[in-house]
Formats: sequence, structure tokens, C-alpha cells
Amino acid sequence: MRLIVSLLALVALAGCDRQKPPASQEANVAASPVTPGAPVAPAKGVDRSRAGTPAPDVMFQNPDGGDFSFAKSKGVPFFVNLWATWCAPCVKELPTIEKLDESHAIDGDLGIYIVSQDQSPKSSVDAFLTNKGIKMRSFLDPEMKLTSALGVEVMPTTILYDAKGREVWRYVGDLDWTGEEAKALLAEVK
Repeated sequence: MRLIVSLLALVALAGCDRQKPPASQEANVAASPVTPGAPVAPAKGVDRSRAGTPAPDVMFQNPDGGDFSFAKSKGVPFFVNLWATWCAPCVKELPTIEKLDESHAIDGDLGIYIVSQDQSPKSSVDAFLTNKGIKMRSFLDPEMKLTSALGVEVMPTTILYDAKGREVWRYVGDLDWTGEEAKALLAEVK
């Protein structure tokens, strides 16, 4: 009996290999401000309640470590994915975002930004992506300014902006960004 209990404990522990965020970062995501009377985002799926809202003018780090804001992105539609290394659904969808990026890189008709919300150093985020086989370079928002400015409560959250920098929709949760649902959503910006 003791052997069976020990084996069950080991099996339970083996299932908990998911990385967790530092306690302070997890608290930051949970403490996102909720405005009374504001629309509530769906648990997963498309949220159009903020359509027409301009992209926030907050600074975060570009892949080289310099300052960046979405003001530099106006003139072409852009896709923003907020993700973190400790978020399993975020990591699951990264390969499909990379394929989407590759398909739009030739035409230059859609800017694609993956923005890590990790508080870890940039080198850790870069090493994580390399280890997962992801060649995209991530932007970094260690102070979670975008999460706060956008009112994001669930990660991943992906937001599509038109060429004028206005929100078209946001997708809460993970999605196969190479699938038919994603193609239909992305066609809304053209």
C-alpha cells in the first residue's frame, strides 16, 4: 500500500512541470484594473468591445533592447501578441504565430509583434525561444505596461490594429494562427 501511495505522489508531481510566474508577476496579472460598467472580455474568443480604440502610447523594449512604442507602427496594420514563458497556452500558439509572421514577411502587409510580459532578463526570454525552436525575436515589457494600458486580464491575448493604429478586435486565449478562423479574423483588417 505504501508503495502505491508513493507511486501516485510521484505521478502527481510529474504532471506539475509547468513553469509558474514569480508570485509578484502573477499578482500583477490578477490585479489588472477593472472599470465598473466596462465590457467584460470573453473567457476565450473574439472580443470586439474595444474596436476603434487607439493603440496605447506606452514604451517597452524592442528585440535589441531599445525603446519602442506602437506609434512607430502606424501606416500598416499590426498584430500584437502578449505572451509569457510561464504561460502554457502562450507557448503552445507561438509556432503558429511564427508561421503567420513568415507568410506576411514577404508582402510586409502586416506587422507582427510578440511582446513578452516576463520580468526575466531579455537574455532569458531569448534563450527560452531558442530552446523552443522559435526564431522570432520578442519584444519585452517587463513592467507589464501594455497589459495594464490594454486592460488585459488573460494571457495570451492578441490584438489586431488597423493601419491607423485603431483596435479591430482582440482574441483572448490561444488560437492556431494558421487556421481558417484566424484567416477570417485577419481578413477583417484589409
